[in-house]
Amino acid sequence: MLQRWVRRFTLLDLLPRSFRALDASKMSSTDSARDPAKKKAEKEAKKQAKLEKFAKKKEAKLFAPKESKSKANEKKSTSTKQETVIEYKPTHPPGAKKDVATPLPESYHPKYVEAAWYAWWEKQGFFKPEYGRSSAHVENPKGKFMICIPPPNVTGSLHLGHALTASIQDSLTRWHRMRGETTLFNPGCDHAGIATQVVVEKKLAKERGISRHDLGRDTFVDEVWKWKNEKGDRIYHQLRRMGGSYDWDRVCFTMDPKLSRAVEESFIRLHNEGIIYRSIRLVNWSCKLNSAISDIEVDKKELTGRTLLSVPNYDEKIEFGVLVSFAYPVADSDEQIVVATTRVETMLGDTAIAVHPNDERYKHLHGKFVVHPFRNERLPIVADEFVDMEFGTGAVKITPAHDQNDYEIGMRCKLPFLNIFTDDGVVNEQGGQFKGMKRFHARTAVLDALKEKGLYRETKDNPMVVPTCSRSKDIIEPLMKPQWYVDCGKMAKEAIEAVKKGDLKIIPKIHEKTWYHWLENIKPWCISRQLWWGHRIPAYFISSDDDSIPKGSEDDNKYWISGHNVDEVKEKASTRFGVPKEKIVLKQDEDVLDTWYSSALFPFSIFGWPDQTDDLKTFYPGTLLETGHDILFFWVARMVFFGQKLMEKLPFGEVYLHAMVRDAHGRKMSKTLGNVIDPIDVIEGISLEVPKCSPFHRDFFSYCGCSQGLHQMLEKGNLDPREIEKAKAGQKQDFPDGIPECGTDALRFALCAYTSQGRAINLDVGRVVGYRHFCNKLWNAMKFSLRAFGPEFKPNSTEELSGKESLVDQWILSRLSATVSTVNAGFHDYDFSAVTSILYNFWLYELCDVYLECLKPVLKDADKESLAASLNVLYTCLDTGLRLLHPFMPFVTEELYQRIPRRRPDCPPSICVTPYPENTALSNSQLEEDFSFVQDVVKTTRNVRQDYLTPRARPHVYYVCSAPPVAKLLQRFELALTTLGYAEEIHCLVDEKAPPGCAVATVEDKCEVHLLIKGLVDVDREIQKLEAKKEKVSAKLQKLNEAISARDYLTKVPENVRQGNDEKIQLNQTELENIVKAIERFQLMQKE
Repeated sequence: MLQRWVRRFTLLDLLPRSFRALDASKMSSTDSARDPAKKKAEKEAKKQAKLEKFAKKKEAKLFAPKESKSKANEKKSTSTKQETVIEYKPTHPPGAKKDVATPLPESYHPKYVEAAWYAWWEKQGFFKPEYGRSSAHVENPKGKFMICIPPPNVTGSLHLGHALTASIQDSLTRWHRMRGETTLFNPGCDHAGIATQVVVEKKLAKERGISRHDLGRDTFVDEVWKWKNEKGDRIYHQLRRMGGSYDWDRVCFTMDPKLSRAVEESFIRLHNEGIIYRSIRLVNWSCKLNSAISDIEVDKKELTGRTLLSVPNYDEKIEFGVLVSFAYPVADSDEQIVVATTRVETMLGDTAIAVHPNDERYKHLHGKFVVHPFRNERLPIVADEFVDMEFGTGAVKITPAHDQNDYEIGMRCKLPFLNIFTDDGVVNEQGGQFKGMKRFHARTAVLDALKEKGLYRETKDNPMVVPTCSRSKDIIEPLMKPQWYVDCGKMAKEAIEAVKKGDLKIIPKIHEKTWYHWLENIKPWCISRQLWWGHRIPAYFISSDDDSIPKGSEDDNKYWISGHNVDEVKEKASTRFGVPKEKIVLKQDEDVLDTWYSSALFPFSIFGWPDQTDDLKTFYPGTLLETGHDILFFWVARMVFFGQKLMEKLPFGEVYLHAMVRDAHGRKMSKTLGNVIDPIDVIEGISLEVPKCSPFHRDFFSYCGCSQGLHQMLEKGNLDPREIEKAKAGQKQDFPDGIPECGTDALRFALCAYTSQGRAINLDVGRVVGYRHFCNKLWNAMKFSLRAFGPEFKPNSTEELSGKESLVDQWILSRLSATVSTVNAGFHDYDFSAVTSILYNFWLYELCDVYLECLKPVLKDADKESLAASLNVLYTCLDTGLRLLHPFMPFVTEELYQRIPRRRPDCPPSICVTPYPENTALSNSQLEEDFSFVQDVVKTTRNVRQDYLTPRARPHVYYVCSAPPVAKLLQRFELALTTLGYAEEIHCLVDEKAPPGCAVATVEDKCEVHLLIKGLVDVDREIQKLEAKKEKVSAKLQKLNEAISARDYLTKVPENVRQGNDEKIQLNQTELENIVKAIERFQLMQKE
């Protein structure tokens, strides 16, 4: 809105209020102090129509000739109809430039603004590094910026975490591109081995009633490719909707031939060097998927005690969160050792009991044995310092083949590793009488058997973390499996050294400590997965009918050889084992590589490595890696490993890690909570449920989908039916009216503004709505400015001043200069919160609320030269301000930028390839200091007038100054004081008194503000109203004080209620004090 101080109030509601600071530099640096919060956004939305109506009236008076009332009403009616136009209907072919010859619609609407621009940008090649130069490979003196997208899951849909990543990355990319650098933002996605295979298997089962095994490997992989080609590009459409300026001609998929070749080559090289090797170790095993999974695919469900959980392939829920204690008999003795476990079924695989070597209770048992009650075997009692003497009985059962900690003890103490489960999670022959039982059925059976033997002691609640598979929701079972591993030790040391030397910068630095800790304690990386979809491991198991070659084991690395083809492998095998190639029998490994393996190669595989292509030479290493801190090790560290190892260069010089997105309550995003939000739903809007649509509904709700709501999206997902109702309840609580249409620009700006919150972002959709209102203010500012310019306006060819600029002109240019400096510094330091804040402040609080208001009397009364100077200053502010804002809000800035004339005919065609503003010499610190005092005076004036007068009143204002220089300063800004203070006339006095009948306030010790209100208000009537108000507030206060004085108030009333009552008392006391002061002021006027 152009009118900032538009309020309807009566003196009955007289209360001093804190007004928005006019000087943005004095405002709090926190976003919450500036940005519209949820309540404010709702209030703003309700007032929107009234405020726009008022602004139109003011503009009509300013620009239009007088007309009859009938014509004015007719115009008003027409204006109202125009506001219903919310969509752009192109008449040009796709990819052509949007028609901007038509007038701007009455109000901002995302659907209208965001239409057509992206297709034009893409068709014109603005996003390509070659744009504007002969070749992307020619050295650019302004530098190079290369960033690649963290490849999202091909099966996935963007969530707000992806949207945050895309917003930050694209804002940086657009900034660098506008600075004239050779810029490449490389898109792509990964093949998501497990997720994609699960999706296609479910599809086959649902549509055709078959499994992948019915099809066979090759046919199943063909089905996956078919699905990928039909459905796999949805995420690319979403990235386009987010406005990402990717070079789509370079889009990469990790299963593409170019990237697959890099995967094969890297595996062979690293295997030949011994960095990749075959070994049998403990892995995270999903019995449902029949595959090992990576740590990032393991969800950790925290339990506070006994909990029943649903487990795939079980009809009943399974008990977790309990600690079972039972006894082992000591061999050749009457003693027993009591141990405790959360997984009692694993005792079938126990091979030892461990105690601490310094535990006096068990020193006499060192070297002795206990007897396993079901296997009738003797298990050694071993001493290991890992055991916590203070936990439980101080004795621990050791199951090396099914527990990571036990595995380490088993390795140190050279214990047997006894696997008791099949790949499907069924007890195998090692389980004796329990053979054939599912693992959690065996849990109950083992417990019953221990009770029968008199060895059971107790079961009690136990807080614990249950590892679950994020894909199948199965409970993870640690299993010993022969797998492929990467020895990360040396590469980790080099990665640590790179950060310590400063060659690799991690931002924020707080993550360096985590980087060092993880890499200093790194373990071998398991890279094989028991899947069909993915990069099949190019390694072959060697066997032969030649007796000179002993039969090998599949966990023996010696018998595995990798190569690009069968002939190469046979040649290597012939050399290794000394037999003719004809006697070599090969069997390729059935497993595929972990998806993170191909993603770790992404920074150089996308450019054609191992070939030394021009793109590889130009764009590797990249400039920056930006992502969430949650994949610092799963992806970032591994890219550093492979970059340094295979390319002998770091893949990027800086890593910027953003915070994780949570909901408004600080909860982790979870489908079961119903708080996972698709950014497209925020951009387009979505109802809670499918509404009963009507023409009125379609006209009134711009985001009407009427085909799906938030609830319906849950039902279409893969949530357990038992969890859907819980998720719906969460959605109803957070989005009772659905999510209103916010648009891409508002979403991007909000996400970037949130980045100051540290390790977590508590995203409130109401705040995004507030930034849509900000877009509307930009829109109205441009409409006002275009009308001020008129159709014949042509800006000066340069920003050079004419010398006719007013003090306010000079002030806004100084603030613009400060904004440019702060924004560029903020981008350089990745301080997106500071950048968005200063831009928001400049546009809203300085340009719209101050400068445009001060410009209105200039448009009416200024001489031709002064008017021309002011209009050119306004143009400079709009032109520069839009370019500053463009990296965050690409659509609305392009739309508005195309509406203003150009300084020169050779200007770039789009704002996205127009030079970014650089620091200027227009800063004037003394002028800003002087105007800051003027703003303080205006603020005080407004506070006083709000306490006593209606908005229409125009009082005489007397400024009683402490010294002549103060009066002289205020006189210099007479027009600004009159305009911003809504005064009829101002008077600057020194050593004089203001006339009687004034309301008074002080500005520091330099100036007293006297508003002459006598004659503008009925004093007696206002006193009566205030007395009535005082009586009501006093009654409220008395009732609250009686409530808190009640017996047992502190013990029976919840803390949150007591806190609320305390706040109400404080508010009412303040209100009462202010009413009393107002009465006293009016009574004083009666006497004057």
